[in-house]
Amino acid sequence: MDKIRQATKSDVKSITELFYETIQNINIRDYSKEEVDDWSSWSNDVEKWEEGVVEQYFVLYEMDDKVVGFSSVAKDGYLDFMFTHKDFQGKGVAKRMLAELEKKAIQQGNDFIYSDVSITAKDFFLSQGYKIERQQLKRSKEKELINFRMTKQLKGKN
Repeated sequence: MDKIRQATKSDVKSITELFYETIQNINIRDYSKEEVDDWSSWSNDVEKWEEGVVEQYFVLYEMDDKVVGFSSVAKDGYLDFMFTHKDFQGKGVAKRMLAELEKKAIQQGNDFIYSDVSITAKDFFLSQGYKIERQQLKRSKEKELINFRMTKQLKGKN
């Protein structure tokens, strides 16, 4: 059974494992080994992850009690995370999580939602109505990675 639920601090281990595995196996298509190693090393920063789970609207997508995706949106409409398990790519997981986050952003009163999107995820976000504002370099830990600032105007805002 599929469900989306809010994450808690006790989910951080599952979240960081999925984060690491997705970057190492999926994002390696668009980034160098050095870049994915640097980026995925954020999985070790447990305090930062716990902080994100508490401070943002942070959701998990579960299939048969297995975490297959996670995503989050901050109070200002910044979509911080959108990751789908390497074995569940292209199965609608990200689309369902994105719909949930957009609904939450509207409830929060955000006029738009915005994100710094990887090369790997850019086409997905374009297909969901997001527009590229600019290509940019964003520092991970040691490396600067190419990504895209993307935005979407939200419909149905009160």
